[in-house]
Amino acid sequence: MPILSSKLHLSEIAPAVIQSEIRAMSVECDRIGGINLAQGICDTELPHVVAAGATTAIEDGFNIYTRLDGIAPLREAIATKLMSYNGLNVDPEREVLVTSGATGALYASLLALLDPGDEVILFEPFYGYHVSTLLSLRLKPVIVPLNVPSWDLDLDAVRNAVTSRTRAILVNTPSNPSGKVFLREELAGLAEVAIANDLFVFTDEIYEYFLFDEREHISLATLPGMRERTITISGLSKTFSITGWRVGYLAADARWIAAIGYFHDLTYVCSPAPLQFGAAAGLRQLADTDFYGQLRSEYEAKRNQICQALQDSGLTPSVPAGAYYVLANASRIDGANAKEKARTLLRKTGVAAVAGSAFFRPGLGEDLLRFCFGKKTADLDRACDLLRTL
Repeated sequence: MPILSSKLHLSEIAPAVIQSEIRAMSVECDRIGGINLAQGICDTELPHVVAAGATTAIEDGFNIYTRLDGIAPLREAIATKLMSYNGLNVDPEREVLVTSGATGALYASLLALLDPGDEVILFEPFYGYHVSTLLSLRLKPVIVPLNVPSWDLDLDAVRNAVTSRTRAILVNTPSNPSGKVFLREELAGLAEVAIANDLFVFTDEIYEYFLFDEREHISLATLPGMRERTITISGLSKTFSITGWRVGYLAADARWIAAIGYFHDLTYVCSPAPLQFGAAAGLRQLADTDFYGQLRSEYEAKRNQICQALQDSGLTPSVPAGAYYVLANASRIDGANAKEKARTLLRKTGVAAVAGSAFFRPGLGEDLLRFCFGKKTADLDRACDLLRTL
C-alpha cells in the first residue's frame, strides 16, 4: 500500500472537532428506541397556515433559488415582527437577511465581520455549536462563567475578559442550555462594555417567544448606541416547530448586510424557497392571533411538568426562565462523568439526556444533565413517567 504524502492530512482544527454529544446521544437513543430529550428537535405539530403556505408555494412553482437575501414577503414579515415584538425598526430591503437557520446566520456573520485570531466573549454554560463555530473559523472563544445556580451575569468578569484582541460578544437569550433570560440591566451593562471597547455583539434570540414567569424578552439592539454594532439573529425553527426547514434570519445595519449576504450565498445559496413562503404565511397570519401567548402557556406547563418529574426522581432541576431546556443535578446517577451518567439514565429508563459537560469547559458540568421538553404531550408524559422509575 503506498505511503500517503505528508500533505494529505486533516486541517489544524479538524482533530478537535468531533460529533457533538447531543448528536451522539440522539443516535444512541434511536438505537434502543428510547425517548429523545437530548436534541432540541421540537417535534410538536407545526401551524397549519405554515404548512399550507409552503405547500401552495411548491404547487405554484416557487422551487428555484431566491434572491440571496430571501423573498420579499418574508423579509417584510420579519421587519413587521421585529418592530411589533422586539421594538426594532429595520428596512426589509437593506437590513434583513433570510438565512439557512440561525446557525447559517451566525456562521456568515462571523465570516463577514471577524478575522482569524479575534477573540469573542461568550457565557458559560454555553451552546456547544456556538463555541465550535468560532473554533471552525479560527476565532478564539473567551468563556465568562455565569454565577451558579442563579446564572446571574458578572459584569466585572466581562470587563476583565476584554483584551486588545477582543472583537465581539456573543449573547444567547433565552439561553440554551440554562434557560437564562438576560435582564435589562445585564444587557445594559453588556452594551456599556461593547460601546466602551468598540465591539460587535451577536445575539442569538431563537427562543425569544419561550418565556416563563412573566419574563420579558429584550433585544440588545434596541438599547442606546447598540443598533449599529449588533447583529440580531433569530428564526422560525423553534417557534413554528420547523427545525428541519432551515429558515432563519438576521437584522443588522445596512453597512454589514452585503458582506454577510455574500458569505451566506457562498456557503448556503439560500434558505429553501417554498419553505420561506410558508414561514412568511405564518408570520403574517398568526400575528393577530393568540398563537404566541398559547405557545408560552403550553411550554410553561411543560417546563413545570418535567421539573416536577425530575424533582420526584431525585434529579434536582435548575428551573429555567426561558427556552425549552432544563439542567438537572445528576449526582445520584452512576457514572464517573456526565457522559456516563447520561448513558446510565438511558439504559435504566429509556430517556435520553445530554451530558452537562457539553456546555462547559473541560472538568465542569460533570454532575449535570440537560433535558429538552419541546416534545409532543404523549412523549413528554411517557418520559416523565419513566424518569420517576428512578
